[in-house]
Amino acid sequence: MAVTFECTTRTSMPREELFDLARSIDAHKDSMAQSKEEAVAGVMSGLISLGQEVTWRAWHFGVPIRMTSRITEMQAPIYFVDEQVKGPFRRFRHVHEFTEDSDGTVMVDRVEFGAPFGPIGRLAEKLVLARYLHQLIEQRNQHLTAGERA
Repeated sequence: MAVTFECTTRTSMPREELFDLARSIDAHKDSMAQSKEEAVAGVMSGLISLGQEVTWRAWHFGVPIRMTSRITEMQAPIYFVDEQVKGPFRRFRHVHEFTEDSDGTVMVDRVEFGAPFGPIGRLAEKLVLARYLHQLIEQRNQHLTAGERA
């Protein structure tokens, strides 16, 4: 059984601009400075695109983590999907969707993940990981939209 959650971010920023920021390796790194996240393999700067991978190294819960993600689906500037191909999760899938409305852009992040370690992992998913990952996505989105146009 997987854990899923959704984050919705509204901004006056144009959809195309937010779409590119959301797939920017540099913007992601800046938004995750607290966890010392660094791209260490694959696409290490600029914009990641369909079929490309990035390997991240970061510190979470005081532990060094490595995770490689691949962009498995993309239709610019409407959506893209990144999925873990190697890393700490049993599985991890993140759908980024972008729609326009009269006030600008709505970005919806849909995250589905599963922790390893059977029943202990499922307990960690519910007690710690879901809330922690939700906060990370919210933090990232606040960073991406902080410089939005007035």
